[in-house]
Amino acid sequence: MKRTIVGVAVVAGMVQLTAVPAQAASASDPVKALQAELAPGRAVNLQATAKITYPGDRVVTSTVDGTVGFGSRGPVASDLGQSVQYSDRLLREMKRSSPKETEGLQAGPVRLISSGSVSYVSGPVVEQALMIADASHVRYSGVKQPPSNLLLEVLDPATLKALVAARTSWKDGILKGAIKPAKLAAVSDPFASRYGTRFKSGKISYTLYFGEKGLVRRVAVKATLPVSKTTVQVESDTRFTDWGREVTVNVPLRGDAIDRAEVKDEVPAGVPGIWN
Repeated sequence: MKRTIVGVAVVAGMVQLTAVPAQAASASDPVKALQAELAPGRAVNLQATAKITYPGDRVVTSTVDGTVGFGSRGPVASDLGQSVQYSDRLLREMKRSSPKETEGLQAGPVRLISSGSVSYVSGPVVEQALMIADASHVRYSGVKQPPSNLLLEVLDPATLKALVAARTSWKDGILKGAIKPAKLAAVSDPFASRYGTRFKSGKISYTLYFGEKGLVRRVAVKATLPVSKTTVQVESDTRFTDWGREVTVNVPLRGDAIDRAEVKDEVPAGVPGIWN
């Protein structure tokens, strides 16, 4: 079978200005610069951590590392590895409700190769199904691209524009701000598609760090989000490196992957990990 090759591009951040010191970065327009730098054939590496705290001392944490690729409008492909850990109380509850998935996530990292609305999963969480099917990946269709940051997709121009507008300070290459979830959901498609749009409360605080060339090198976020009749605390921190690297993300050969529907009794219903 012919291998499908997905072209990827990188967001190169803000416009590079000759001989402009880091402290002058706040004078540039990061949104226009981001749009100008989107181009096929490039990628950026990332390392991210996330922590979600539910009521009753239930905590799940994760680490993510890999590569995110872009097209002319934003993320189009990625190759990421994720490890997940649960607090003792949440672990006991997860084992009762989803024993196979919980054991698989604990056993080792999930690898997720995504292109468009299709993701390919490998790792211990789907290992048994892959052995039976003699395949290397489970194919999930109709899913969202995993975000570079669990809360704020700063690689999306509309999201970045909203964050810049809601800033409380911007000095020496460090921008700080706060925004209500309802306001962010109204302008950020990545946030709205993941968390919904009907927020009556909550708060998101963030810090964006820019490097010498004006590229986003880190985004740190803390948020309180309403869920049902209670709230959850979410923290997420992403660091970007190797901006502008030229990379092609290769999805598995069709014959090497099996559709989730064919092994639905052996694998999670959705893409496994903190993304869901």
